[in-house]
Amino acid sequence: MNGNELLKKIKKLAKEKNKHFEIFKAHGKGSHSTLKYGEKKTTIKDLKKEIGPGLLSKMLKQLNIDKGEL
Repeated sequence: MNGNELLKKIKKLAKEKNKHFEIFKAHGKGSHSTLKYGEKKTTIKDLKKEIGPGLLSKMLKQLNIDKGEL
């Protein structure tokens, strides 16, 4: 899964759960951005590149999202 696919899935989940979703492209170094889901936030790398399974699970843990919800 790349960054854009992850954003689409989290945006859809936020809409279903009535949670705040926002992406801050200027709040990151280089191609990194900050993703806010509800009150939680995480850093997301280049949106076009693949996100490995380890990094994906850490990001979802930071956002308090179960992988099965996506």
